[in-house]
Amino acid sequence: MIERELKTIIADIQASPKESEWVEVKVNNYNPETIGEYISALANGAAYMGQSKAYLAFGIDDVTHAIVGTSYQPKLDKIGNQEIENWIATQLSPRIDFVIHEITLKEKRIVLFVIDSAGNTPVKFKGIAWIRIGSYKKKLAEHPERERKIWQNTHNSTFESKIALSGINADEVLKIIDYPTAFHLLNIPLPDNRIGILEKLTEEKIINKRAASYDVTNLGAILFASDLKHFSSLSRKAVRVIFYKGNNRINAIKEQTGAKGYAVVFKNLVDYINSNLPVNEQIGDTIRIDTPMYPPIAIREFVANALIHQDFYIGGTSPMIEIFNSRIEITNPGKPLIDTLRFIDHSPRSRNEQLASMMRRMNFCEERGSGVDRAIEQCELYQLPAPDFQKEEDFTRITMFAPKSMRQMNREDKIRACYQHCCLQYTTGNKMTNETLRKRLNIAQENYSIASRIIADTINDGFIKLEDTLRSRKYAQYIPIWG
Repeated sequence: MIERELKTIIADIQASPKESEWVEVKVNNYNPETIGEYISALANGAAYMGQSKAYLAFGIDDVTHAIVGTSYQPKLDKIGNQEIENWIATQLSPRIDFVIHEITLKEKRIVLFVIDSAGNTPVKFKGIAWIRIGSYKKKLAEHPERERKIWQNTHNSTFESKIALSGINADEVLKIIDYPTAFHLLNIPLPDNRIGILEKLTEEKIINKRAASYDVTNLGAILFASDLKHFSSLSRKAVRVIFYKGNNRINAIKEQTGAKGYAVVFKNLVDYINSNLPVNEQIGDTIRIDTPMYPPIAIREFVANALIHQDFYIGGTSPMIEIFNSRIEITNPGKPLIDTLRFIDHSPRSRNEQLASMMRRMNFCEERGSGVDRAIEQCELYQLPAPDFQKEEDFTRITMFAPKSMRQMNREDKIRACYQHCCLQYTTGNKMTNETLRKRLNIAQENYSIASRIIADTINDGFIKLEDTLRSRKYAQYIPIWG
């Protein structure tokens, strides 16, 4: 932590009316066993109260919270041959991160332990879990109701509610959060004073208010950051767009990495992709019309889905849009929560529900989970091959294909188009027939046997079925296998 952050945290501690479940102040009581117990108690107390960090400060009076200084020097403190920091760490189960900082304020030394909140289970020191109740340290086993809540809070904690940057002042909040764009996109009147702006940002869970400072949540940072580089944990989550020469990744023509939050950059991102995609030129009687090769609505929906449904806990990777001569690949970290075959029609389900909800409020994606249906409908309208949805262990990829003739389509292309068309018909209350599939694939009426063969292959592969086995084949109707 830099000195400014440490000063802000100490100012928060001083401004608090008393010690709490996640804050303890002392002067010179630095018995190693006691410190270990306090780290357990504060980590668990922070989890109980839904805080991301806890603090143990030496050099602050426990009554007045005035800075009085301390003679404690943890870097010199040892147990046997082990430094105190390493010794305490070995006694904690599970291991959590805590960092010891030293700073001088008003010519007084202060030692500050910055402690991570308990993760998936309460933290024990030497086999015993401790908890803070007000300003008192107690054994957690004596308070089962608090232990239950710790388990509940840690398991229900969401990515969006976690803290991207803590302990900053009001001026810094308004610098690193693009609040004018946030208010505009959320359709909220912009208050005419700083206090009103900060209160509204807090209400929208973009920031959290502390005693004398603010935290920026992951939700606020990932959507409204003026520059994601302000947030070390999220800087690698910026969207990348890469254009390639040809159909492989050997020669990249150009690349753009978004620096701002998703909401701030979304419209420009989609416009940038669409404006750099090839177009089909059509000559009318008097004018020339350029028609996009790929439907803009489909690009928008698939990009929004990649941002919303990614797994933010997979490190070193970010959403990526790659454009080749024959296809577009849109990839996001994390495998989907539903089967790729049910992307059409399935009710929306995301690991990032708060992010998804706010993106819908800003009209970046569909309200009812119909975005994929609408995108595929547009691909049919543009007479494009059916998109391919690929699920792997650590990523999800949607591939959109440039126009292909029937001769250029392989068996998988045809079956995928047949299945998706059948799903679309079913979700709109209709049924797929030989005639509707011929229209979808631009097959002439006299070539109905080609459509029949595609339907048969799709049935044999287990994707669709006859709606009524007694109906004449001439009037046969088909539904998805799950219909």
